Amino acid sequence: MSEKKFITGNEAIVLGTLEGGAEMFFGYPITPATEILEGWIRTASEDINLQYLQAEDEIASGFATLGAILAGKKAFTATAGVGHVLMQDPISMAENERLPFVGIIAQRGGPSTGTVIYSQQEVNLAALGGNGDGLRIVYSASNIAEAYELSAKIFSTAWKYNFPTFLLTDGYLGKQKITTEFSKPLRPYPARKILREDVDKPTHIRNCYGSEPEFSKVLERNISDYKLLITKVAESENYKTSGAKDIILAHGSVASAAKSAIDDLRSDGIKAGLVRPITLRPLDTAQIRSQIRKADRVFVMESAFEQFARLLVYMIPELAGKMVKVFKPAVGFTPEEIYKIVKDHR
Repeated sequence: MSEKKFITGNEAIVLGTLEGGAEMFFGYPITPATEILEGWIRTASEDINLQYLQAEDEIASGFATLGAILAGKKAFTATAGVGHVLMQDPISMAENERLPFVGIIAQRGGPSTGTVIYSQQEVNLAALGGNGDGLRIVYSASNIAEAYELSAKIFSTAWKYNFPTFLLTDGYLGKQKITTEFSKPLRPYPARKILREDVDKPTHIRNCYGSEPEFSKVLERNISDYKLLITKVAESENYKTSGAKDIILAHGSVASAAKSAIDDLRSDGIKAGLVRPITLRPLDTAQIRSQIRKADRVFVMESAFEQFARLLVYMIPELAGKMVKVFKPAVGFTPEEIYKIVKDHR
């Protein structure tokens, strides 16, 4: 069952979170994610079952989200740029305590305040930020329909596996308004009360340990659990990769532009294709490997400097020998530009 809507990306994200079973939102206004906060408040003002709080900053937003999660509520937050930086403290706590923290990250240009609309420079921060080992799940949406679907899905992923889970978007995706067809997401994974009063002993979730060996055992268990979920969670998309000698590896909005470029390249007899990770952490390494194996060149394109590329090469080291790096920190790609880049390398 599907439905067409004339809608912005950020409006679609709010609808998606509702489909995912979200009950509470905590946040602070920051471009280009502010419309998510505004949209949730508007929706909650008409539904007594939904709650929200505009906190004093992103640190407070993050910890308030954790508090609601401990009480068994499907709570989430949305932020961007410097707000995402401030939120690393509560996110690291969620990673350590295995709490289903959910965040929508509308990437913007940095460092610091930078620009306020677009970049892909928050990949490292989402995947590996904080003072932990990056035991997180990170999705990257490439269009409005997918942003809707993934903003529902991240709640089920977080609550099923008990790791912080994020959806990366950007201002281009969030602020554009188009007619989009939406499919109904799957039934949400249920929440549960984490702090229990109906048991003999109180729930004790630790965030501080007295010795390194003691803490190491906890980390080893968490890392083992994370490794087990990789094949269950990792996703990617292949677009016209059959027989492709030129493969583009891109995610998010860049991947969306690459599809149009590939259509034109194919029309001109150039065998090009796209491999798009839907999860940046963990990566779908088996599928990516199988698609790039027969390619002559692999164009890694990102609106950042080596952030996406580093994740790829670390997990797929053989990629380095055939990789053509195309980095544009905080700047978008057009289909025409991608077409020319591929054609000029032939």
